[in-house]
Amino acid sequence: MRVAPPGTATVPADPDCVALAEIELCGELIIAASTADEERLSADRIDEVLRVAAERAGPDR
Repeated sequence: MRVAPPGTATVPADPDCVALAEIELCGELIIAASTADEERLSADRIDEVLRVAAERAGPDR
């Protein structure tokens, strides 16, 4: 699984906001896993669910 480089994520520094963002991402992964046809999500599918490519591309691309 690829992870966005440090400093490129747009997560607020407030611990409560960070925790809520993490919970939301976990929820999205759980939903994706529960609707998947295969036994496990591929690394590419996880990146898609977590919008890793969108973070890398940035707003200009």
